[in-house]
Amino acid sequence: MPRFDAIVIGTGQAGPSLAARLSAAGQRVAIVERGRFGGTCVNTGCIPTKTLVASAYVAHTARRAREYGVLAPGPVAVDMKLVKQRKDEISGKSRNGVESWLKGLSHCAVYEAHARFESPHEIRAGDDILSADRIFLNVGARATIPALSGVEHTPYLTNASILELETLPRHLIVIGGGAVGLEFGQIFRRFGSEVTIVERASRLVPREDDDISSMVLEILRAEGIHVRLDATCIALRRDEEGVAVRLDCTEGAPEVRGSHILLAMGRTPNTNDLGLEKAGVKCDSKGYIVVSDELLTNIPGIWALGDCNGRGGFTHTSYNDFEIVAANLLDHESRRVSDRITAYNLYIDPPLGRAGMTESEARSSGRRVLVARRPMTRVGRAVEKGETQGAMKILVDADSKQIVGAAILGTGGDEVIHCILDVMYSLAPYTVLQRAMHIHPTVSELIPTMLGDLQPLAS
Repeated sequence: MPRFDAIVIGTGQAGPSLAARLSAAGQRVAIVERGRFGGTCVNTGCIPTKTLVASAYVAHTARRAREYGVLAPGPVAVDMKLVKQRKDEISGKSRNGVESWLKGLSHCAVYEAHARFESPHEIRAGDDILSADRIFLNVGARATIPALSGVEHTPYLTNASILELETLPRHLIVIGGGAVGLEFGQIFRRFGSEVTIVERASRLVPREDDDISSMVLEILRAEGIHVRLDATCIALRRDEEGVAVRLDCTEGAPEVRGSHILLAMGRTPNTNDLGLEKAGVKCDSKGYIVVSDELLTNIPGIWALGDCNGRGGFTHTSYNDFEIVAANLLDHESRRVSDRITAYNLYIDPPLGRAGMTESEARSSGRRVLVARRPMTRVGRAVEKGETQGAMKILVDADSKQIVGAAILGTGGDEVIHCILDVMYSLAPYTVLQRAMHIHPTVSELIPTMLGDLQPLAS
């Protein structure tokens, strides 16, 4: 039985970096991967999808060329095989880089096999049984496949399989109005598909405030995307022309027909086939591994990092999980999940950058909150670029003067949000940012101006 100081299961964002830190500290490490190296981000998440976002942006901008005084030679066409080829090359380079990195680490053994617990300190990896006092789970998550009527007999796509398309869907029906559904919906609309997005809630991205949700809806509908709200998907079926989705709705047709269906209805952690019961590791009702603020499970010596612990679900939260565990174990620091501020981006175009509280959360907190807003039509850089959709919003605690939340929906919003996020982490008053001299012409330069126009948040 091979004996190690640590076993890392999974090669997403947290696992390889943790293995490298442990290896550099002289510990003997085993890392186990049953599929493709790099996890979701490298293979079916951030990297491949953002290459598609980039291709879709170019197609969209090319169609608008005349608005900028540029005369394009003819109609814009998208070659899906070339789009996929570019995506595969970029994603493949990252995947191969992770694999080469791990296999080149000293004190590190790489096992390409399915990992299952035999006991709290023993892992079966294929035909081998490995043991260690410390085991780190970084097993990720996959697309949720709900138990809809007809789902087993109807072809459908997920966030992973849609990346393999080499032909353009005639009509893509997207079930789910969250980040995955909206990003793919806009991508394929810009590629040339007819797109219908079905969302059971009364608005898109329901975790956001009403105003942000409404602007996102306007952006998508302006590009010709059909959006069905208050519409619950209750059945799928094959159709003579492709596929059909039956809806429980109060308005609109009770059925939508198309050529392809994308199920974008959430994520399911990859914890059902790890043999967690043999180790005694607890999961919640959705299958996420229950962890402490330091990412420890209920079993001493076992940690869970990344999407499988339900404490983030993003590449950056997964990497931060690694930083927390490494700092606590190797650097004699005390870092916790609760130290971090909620932050993420929605990569539609224009993107949404989010940090901290929403307006509704700020109201519920009982704080006295100030708010500043500015439409992108009043941002010079956006006007110059011809990209004036969206708005910016910042929330400030009136008593502490600290920024408690922000939403930047507009060109560059995915980058601009960081100047706000950094000030939030510093616990500095908003006046530090208000008095900063930003560079002109940028989107960020309007943040200090906005902060000079704070008003009480309406109750």
